[in-house]
Amino acid sequence: MTLQDKTAVVGVGATPYYKRGRSLPQTNLELAGKAVLAAVEDAGLTIRDVDGLALYSMGLGGDTSLFAQVLGIPEVRFTATLTGGGGGAAGSVGLAAAAIVSGQAECVVSLMTLQQAESRFGASFAPRGKPGAQYSAPPSPQGNFIQPAGLIGPGQMFAVLAQRHMHLYGTKREHFAEVAISTRANAVPRETAIMRTPLTLDDYFNARMIAEPFCLFDFCLECDGAVGVVTTTAERARDLRHPPVLVTASAHGGHGRWGQAITWMGMPDDEFASSGHRPVAQRLWAMAGLGPSDVDVALLYDHFSAMVVLQLEDYGFCGIGEGGPFVADGNIRFPTGSIPVNTHGGNLSEAYIIGMTHVKEAVEQLRGTAVNQVEDARVALVTGGPAAIPTSGLLLTRP
Repeated sequence: MTLQDKTAVVGVGATPYYKRGRSLPQTNLELAGKAVLAAVEDAGLTIRDVDGLALYSMGLGGDTSLFAQVLGIPEVRFTATLTGGGGGAAGSVGLAAAAIVSGQAECVVSLMTLQQAESRFGASFAPRGKPGAQYSAPPSPQGNFIQPAGLIGPGQMFAVLAQRHMHLYGTKREHFAEVAISTRANAVPRETAIMRTPLTLDDYFNARMIAEPFCLFDFCLECDGAVGVVTTTAERARDLRHPPVLVTASAHGGHGRWGQAITWMGMPDDEFASSGHRPVAQRLWAMAGLGPSDVDVALLYDHFSAMVVLQLEDYGFCGIGEGGPFVADGNIRFPTGSIPVNTHGGNLSEAYIIGMTHVKEAVEQLRGTAVNQVEDARVALVTGGPAAIPTSGLLLTRP
């Protein structure tokens, strides 16, 4: 059984995006509820139609059972969460599609809620009791192995992956700058974006270095907010508010030795300078019967600028090791590039809701309602990660 084109995304909704901590006094639960209600309304449905939750990472940022009670969902027939972190962003929609195709649910919500502030109102993603701390994890043998080398947080860890790519293929900081600058240009006209000031090459190279080769503008934003996505059967979608956006293919996972990825660096040598997406990409293209040349717009998970370059290679938009020159030639620019990337501003400049904004933008592109609309967009690629397993990919199409 295949899920190809049997389900459709019919609703997307979001809260405003806030700089870190500025969503208070709202709670995680309140942010989640607002996003889901907006997505359901966008679909022309009500919360009583929802019967499933397909999540990833921190998902609701709270208690699923409480969420169902507070929103008034009559019966929850399906709940599941992909393991890992942001690598599940695209895959959560595939999880919803799988639940529907298998008959376990009919109307499933995928959701990400992020609130990075200490609060007396509820749980928070920020490390407790550590003002200014960026990353917190319990002690482990893996942690004890890497921490003496200064690999404390994701920024330092991904910097090693970027340096490896630079060493092998001659990739330059100018290539990472092109990702940051073009992504910012896409955010400037978007009222929802947090960063709307144009970014120049001088701005980039004058910014403080955080983890070489990454400067300030290579890092994603730190934000609060929530994004909800509603998926249902393709048949039901035809009668709802918007033209359906079909779930044509979804894949998640990765090679076993990719494993912990940046928190372990145990991947095979030929994958050391990759995004971990290569096996996911191969399965995604095979499932859809499509290839990179069929994609009109790509929403690539961009927690760090260099990871866009690596994903372009792993999904076949250019050869392995050729990602730097590919972006330098303007190929990811909107509207002139061969494959416009992150037309909403991405995690780098619109907002970092752990990748769910990318799904929302893909749906708007295929509806023809995006702020930076790609002409006659019919196929959109969405990715989650690089991250520890799973990374994920999603192909959405317009009938």
